[in-house]
Parts: sequence; structure tokens; C-alpha cells
Amino acid sequence: MNLTSAAGVLAMLDEKDPQLKCFALNKLNSIVGDFWPEISDAVDKIEMLYEDETFPHRELSALVTSKVYYHLGAYEISLTYALGAGNLFDVNSPTEYVETTISKCIDHYTKLCIAQAEAGEKQDVKLDSRLEDVVNRKIRSCLENGNFKQAVGIALETRRIDVFEEAIMKSDDVAGMLLYASKVCMSLIQNRQFRNKMLRVLVRLYLHLDIPDYINVCQCLIFLDDASAVAEILEKLIKGTEDQTLMAYQIGFDLYESATQQYLSRVMYALRAVSPIPLPNAPAVVQPPGSAPAAPVSKDAESQASEEQEKPASVPPPDTSTKYSDLSEEEKKHVDRLTKLLGILGGETSIAIHLQFLIRNNHTDMLILKNTKDAVRNSVCHTATVICNSFMYCGTTSDQFLRDNLEWLARATNWARFTATASLGVIHRGHEKEALHLMSTYLPKDTGPGSAYSEGGGLYALGLIHANHGGTMIDYLLNQVKEATTEMVRHGAGLGLGLAAMGTARQDVYEQLKFNLYQDDAVTGEAAGIAMGLVMVGTKSAQAIEDMVAYAQETQHEKILRGLAIGIALCMYGRLEEADTLIESLSRDKDPILRRSGMYTIAMAYCGSGSNQAIRKLLHVAVSDVNDDVRRAAVEAIGFILFRTPEQCPSVVSLLSESYNPHVRYGAAMALGVACAGTGNKEAVALIEPMTNDPVNYVRQGAMIASALILVQQTEAMCPKVKTFRELYTKVINDKHDDVIAKFGAILAQGIIDAGGRNVTISLQTRNGHTHMESVVGMLVFTQFWFWYPLSHFLSLAFTPTAMIALNAELQMPKVEFKSSAKSSMFAYPPLLEPPKEKEKEKVSTAVLSITAKAKARSKSKKGDKDDEKMEVDEVEKKDEDSEKGKEEKTKEEKTKEETTKDEKTKEETEKDSKDSKDSKDSKDSKDSKEPKEEANHSVLQNPARALPAQLKVLSCMSGRYHPLKPVTTGGIILCKDQTKGEPEEIVETLPTGGPKAEDEEPEPPPPEPFQYTED
Repeated sequence: MNLTSAAGVLAMLDEKDPQLKCFALNKLNSIVGDFWPEISDAVDKIEMLYEDETFPHRELSALVTSKVYYHLGAYEISLTYALGAGNLFDVNSPTEYVETTISKCIDHYTKLCIAQAEAGEKQDVKLDSRLEDVVNRKIRSCLENGNFKQAVGIALETRRIDVFEEAIMKSDDVAGMLLYASKVCMSLIQNRQFRNKMLRVLVRLYLHLDIPDYINVCQCLIFLDDASAVAEILEKLIKGTEDQTLMAYQIGFDLYESATQQYLSRVMYALRAVSPIPLPNAPAVVQPPGSAPAAPVSKDAESQASEEQEKPASVPPPDTSTKYSDLSEEEKKHVDRLTKLLGILGGETSIAIHLQFLIRNNHTDMLILKNTKDAVRNSVCHTATVICNSFMYCGTTSDQFLRDNLEWLARATNWARFTATASLGVIHRGHEKEALHLMSTYLPKDTGPGSAYSEGGGLYALGLIHANHGGTMIDYLLNQVKEATTEMVRHGAGLGLGLAAMGTARQDVYEQLKFNLYQDDAVTGEAAGIAMGLVMVGTKSAQAIEDMVAYAQETQHEKILRGLAIGIALCMYGRLEEADTLIESLSRDKDPILRRSGMYTIAMAYCGSGSNQAIRKLLHVAVSDVNDDVRRAAVEAIGFILFRTPEQCPSVVSLLSESYNPHVRYGAAMALGVACAGTGNKEAVALIEPMTNDPVNYVRQGAMIASALILVQQTEAMCPKVKTFRELYTKVINDKHDDVIAKFGAILAQGIIDAGGRNVTISLQTRNGHTHMESVVGMLVFTQFWFWYPLSHFLSLAFTPTAMIALNAELQMPKVEFKSSAKSSMFAYPPLLEPPKEKEKEKVSTAVLSITAKAKARSKSKKGDKDDEKMEVDEVEKKDEDSEKGKEEKTKEEKTKEETTKDEKTKEETEKDSKDSKDSKDSKDSKDSKEPKEEANHSVLQNPARALPAQLKVLSCMSGRYHPLKPVTTGGIILCKDQTKGEPEEIVETLPTGGPKAEDEEPEPPPPEPFQYTED
């Protein structure tokens, strides 16, 4: 019989017999889900039973009370009584009540654990033992049931290092759990100090595996900023077997992709110190640790201790008197391996390989550029086309379009010329060996002053070529900054120096840029402000921030303020909560440009963290600040916070994309472009599409640029909207009545979507999950094209080749094939545009007048038979005034005609035979073509291969000879072990680079053979 009311059961609670009360509570516990509204009226009675210490079934009454409050929505009170229920609260029960209560329990426990960790010894935060008991029971349940990932998640949330380690080690797949744990630690933990503790645990666990995983150990050590430990591992590996040496090279490539210049230089310094002989080409990147400090950076005790630990002071310097020839065979092998490793860490090898990849696979459609060039009619669109060309040919070294249109290019004047010259740096990005020769025409010369705009652009181009890989170019640019006399040259040299010295924290470079800033020149100061931030990126240098903030509050120049706003933000790159004090002070400043700097600082400090606190702050400013620029910057910054979880960005900015304020709408479009770059996210595209028809033109500009950022390296098969947007860009560019601002966006979008010869994507994180500092910095400065078009070139820093490159032990590209288990059309290049076909002009029949006909008839009747005979061959012979000569020619012509006729007959017979055979072949082909050919469900790619991010999942190595050191599904540069040593290898031929060549490169023709000259 089913109950219709709980009144009878509730009445039993008034009985004196404890057994009756216990029976009533058991019954209420089973029916509370259905009768909780009725039971809630008597919840006071149940609570009183729990509070009565003499009642033997207090835990049962607590459980019933907890369930009642859960149904009433009072979760905190429900949790309190659930804790009082003790073991009666079954953590393994699959009910919604248990899952919700455990979730609240873990959240509450997490808050207390974090408060306890942050308070430290200053304040004693007590943990409820009952709360801890519930969490421990849940953790034990996870470990017993094999839910190890869930246990790792709880351990990280509650900061339980003991549970974290236990969950990994008890797993059946320890290596897989370590990989999962490292990804979670690197991407989700927002507290820098706690993250470092967890990474130290991971390093220890990785090293204690049966086969230590040095690749992931070094990835963790990059986050920990521990260069000396990485150097020790690399030194140990290159002294080992050939397989270990290959592993060292692989780690070197991964380090160059993920670490800063300063970090790499410390690793290289430590490795050079243990070399038997001094190694050539020492990088002039940064002052080595132990010498004069790179910058007066304010450091806490922990960072000072780690820095002291990294100084390789205990390692004696190499003996300069020893020569390579004096070394033993073992030492020579060690030096050769070390030289190669230093080349990898220095970036020379990676840059050269990627340059070859981009040159070899260049699929740029020049017709797109030609059509755009023919359609534009003003200077803004001219500049946009030049920038578009540089994006399309980024890293390919092909400046063919500019060479073919020199007259058109010459229209650029003043700052447009500066931008056009700098665009060569984007085209030749990474072409470092011949950089000075390539740009020699535009660089300052001792012979006399040239065009200041071209010289400034040339120096800026050098910085773009050597971005984040300055080397000796830093000193050249530093010298140019000192010697520059005009603001245009100082501006270009400043930006170039900042790019080349990015992240080096060199004190001499910083001081020179600060000197330029203090000249109080608007144009020079803007570049100096940005460059100071680039040099000090991520250092949190207290002195640099103090200098920049103090000058920003004094200066009256808006351009200088704008440069400093970016520079201040860059100093706090990746510092997380350490930047909170600066963010707070900047956000409260009365100057809107400094408030905007506060938004950029949030974007840089918390980039990729997904921090809820940071997003909450940005959303508040986006809807409350009185300045449109600040609101736009706040919304743009959301994209930088969420790029690790791009699927979350559309839901966060969806309401902002419909804001009444056009600046907020523009910011929402750019936020989507930054966060979802290269992903082809359908939700993001769906939000962007309506904005391309926005009534405000600069919102349309932002929407088109953002759409290109999202759709770069997306094919029609993967994302059908690609075709729609490509057609939209063309339509906007060709529409004579459309606004210039919208056209600028459409032209840039064309360049972005086909960037790098259609072989690069845009990604703000590396393949190993690290935030890619160069890309983040490039993207932030690119967004400033709103104020200053030349800064558009910074986007090239975010371009990442979609390459799969296999290397052998000699760091050469062997001929290796990769199998892509998908149809070739799925990831194919977009088809090239077809040039418009010229319509054949139809011949119009000439009107013959009756008078003309009569005149011709009369002239014919006057002529004799000879003239009539001549008319028959008039087409093949020329009329001559002399009749005798005419007769001779006629005879010759007749003989020739007879011979020609014979030849033509023979030719016709041959052609007829071949035509018959061709027709029979065509008929067979036509029969075959009627049957539809099925496309193969896989394709074969040649090394070096273009492999899109989505394509990597279906990629495998077909070669039986070469075995990759790590899965090819990661992409990028992968070292391969040669299984058949001793046999000759087929190596991929190196292609020549583009651009102007040095005159002495062409071999001089040999002198002629001896001869005697005689006059006849």
C-alpha cells in the first residue's frame, strides 16, 4: 500500500520510546524525497533529536535533517548536518543528494585548505575533522574504484600533495597519469607557488620511472625556471649513447620552442662551461649569470635562492690553450655533439628548418593579391595590401609580388613607406644569415642620409627577422638606436631592438631605450615604451615598472602613454597573482590610458590561466568604465585569459557581442579571434557572422579580422564557412561604395587566412602546452594597429608552421613518408583562383555598299588574264613593281608550293594515324570517367610535411627505417632513430632562399682560350 501522507510517521516522533522514534526516522529517511514539503514543517523536532546527546540515534536524525534542508535549497545547513551523520552519510551512493553534498563538502574543504596555505604560520586556520573525514572517504573510494584522475583533481583542488602522489603511483598506467597530471598542473593551477610545489613532485616521479622521461622533466623545469637542472640533464645525455644524444637534441628543440631567450642563454652558458675547449659563436644574448645583474629586479627570497642555485660557479672554465686537434676521439665526439646541441638551443637549427619548410611548401595565390591591388584606390588600402602581402608570404622569403609591382609600391610615402619597408622583415622572417644584405638598400649608411622612413622601416624589419632570437644583431641595433638622428629612424630602431632583445632583460639595452623615452619625443617615446616592455617581458622588474609608471604619469604625449601602457603590461607577463597590486593601482588611475594598461596587465599576467577572478574583473570594467577604449581593451583581454579553453569564450562574450556600445562589440569580436585562433570554433564563427553586417564600420573590420584568425588553416571540408568568409572579403574589397575602414579589415583578413604560404596557423600555446610567450606578445601588440598601422607586423610573431618534420642524428631531413588516414581533400590546400578568361572578339561582317560593288566589277573587267592568275596566289606572294622580277618569283613560289603540298600530305597522313589512336584512347577514358572514381581514404605526405593540427591525430610514420623518438601526433620537429645504420641515406635537398642575392655569389665566367687575332 502506497503512502499518501507522512503525517502518521511524523506523529511517531512525539512518542517517548526511542525505538519508535528510530523507526519513524528510518521511515522518514526512505520517504523524504517524496514528502519533504510535509516533513519540513516538523524539521525542528528532528533537529532537537540530533541536539539531544542522550538520544542513541543522533546520526540518523542528522541525516534526515540534512536531506530536508537539501530539498529546501539550504546547502550549507544541509552540509553541516550531513557531517553530523558520520558513517551513515554514504559517499558511494549514486544519488543526486550525495553527489551535490560531496561537491559542496569538497568546495568548503578547498576554501579552508587554501586559506590555511596562504595564511601559513601567521594565522591558524582550523579544519573540521568531520569535513576532512568525508573528503578522505571520497578519495579512498576513488582510489579503490580506479578513478585516479578524479583523485588527482580532488588532490589539486584541496592541495593534498600526499594524495596527488598516491593517485599517480597506484595507477595501472603511471606514465599516462603523469602526463595527465602535468597537463592539469600547467594549465589549471592559478597559484604560482603551489604550482611550483606540484611540478617538483612531478619531476621527482618522472625521474624515478624505470626509463626516466627526460622530455617531460625538462618541460616541468621550464615552468620552474630551473636552467641548471636542465643543463645537467642535457650534459648527461650527450655523454651517453647515440640514442641518449638524440633525446638531448629532441629536448633542445622542445626547449627552444617553449623557453625564453634568457632561460636558454643560462642553459647554454652552463653547457659551454663544461666543454673541453671554448666553443665558437658564443651568443651575445644576455649577460651570463654571476656577472653584472641583467636588471635591478626585485626578487623574493625563493627566486634569489633559485638563481644562486643556477649559477654554474662550481664548474671550472674551459681551458683556452687546448685545441680541437689535441682532444681524444671521445672528447671530439663530445664537442661535436655539444656544438650541435648549442645550435639547437640557440635556435639556428629550428629557424633554418622551418625556413626550408615554408619555402618548399609555399602555396600563396598571387592572383588574390593582384585582384586586391587592382581594386584599391587610396593610401589606407594601399598600406593594408602591403601588410596583407607580408602576411601571405611570411617566412617564405618570396618578395615576387613587390618586385612585379615596384611602380605601385613606390606610391607609398612617409609612414606608409616605413610600413612597406618593414613588411620585408615579415617576408624574410627567420632568414637571418643574409639579413643585413637583404636590407642593405634601406639601412642607414655612412655615405649620406637616405629616406628616414625607409631607414626606420629597415631597422624595424631587422628586428622582425630576428624576433626573440637577437644574437649579435642586438648590438648592431643598439648602436643604430644610439646614432639615429631622426625620430623615424629612432622609432624603427627602437621597435627592432625590442624585438631582437625580447626577454633578455639586458641592462644596457634597457638603459638606452629609457634614455630615448626621456627625450620626450612622441614618436620616439612610443617605440621606446613598447621596446622596454619587450626587453623586460615577464621579469616583473620593480625598477622597470617604477620607471615606466612614473614617466607615464608625468608625460603629456598620448603616443608615449600608449607605448608605456603596453610596456608595463608586458613586464608582468605570466606572473599571475604577483601582478595584483599593480593591476589594482592602474585600474584606479584617473588617466584612461593607464586604466587601459591595467586591462592589458590582467591579460598578460593571467594569460591562458582561465582565472575566474581575472574574468570577473574584466567583465566588470567592460560594462562600467566611462572610457570606450578601456572597455574595448577589457573585452579583448578576455580572449587572452581563455585561449587554453577556447570553447568557453563564446558563452562568456555572447552578450557583449550584442552590446549597444560598438567598442564593446569590436572587443568581443577580437576576444573571440584571440581565444579561438586557428580552431575553427563553430560557436565563435556563429557570433562573428552577424557582426560582419554591423552598422558601425570598425566593428565590421574587427569581425573580419577575427574571422580570419579563427579560420586560418581550416579547409572547406573541416569548416564550410571558410568559403563564405573568403567570398565576403573579396566582395567588401571590390565594392567601390564600401567604407575604407571595413576594406582595411577585409584586406588584412585575406592575408591572415592565407598566412605563410598557407602553411602557418596562429597558436598562443606550444605543442607541449606551454604558453608561447612570443605569440602572446605578438598578438597583444598587433591589437594596437587600432592606433598605429605599423604595429600590424607583430602578428607574424604568432604564426606557427603547421609542420611535421623528421630529422636524423645529423640534423638533416631524410626522405620519410607519413600516412594520413583521411581523404586528401579533407586537409588539402584551397584551390587557386582561376584568371578570368578573355572573351574572343566576334568578327563583324563588313557592310558592302552597292557603289563599292560596282566599282570593283569595273576594275575586274579592265584587268587581263595574267592579273587574274596573280590574284590566285596573292596571299602567298608579294606584289612587285617590276614585272620581270614578279615572273621569277612566281616560278619559285610554284616550285615551293609543290614541295610544301607533298610534305603536308605526308604530315596529314601521320596526324590522321595518331588522331585515330588518340580518339580510341579518349573513348576508353570517357568510358572510365563515366564511372565515378572513389577518393582514397588515406594520403601519403613527404618529409617535411604540412600537417594541420586536426590532421596530426590521424598521422603515422610509414618508414620502416626511421623510428620517431616521440609520437608523430605531436607534430613539429621530431628526431628519428635510424634502424639500419651504415646504409646511405636519402636526404631532402635544400632549396635556395628568395630575395636579392649578393653579386659575388654568382661565379665569374672563365677567361677565353688563347687565340691569335688576324684581320682578313
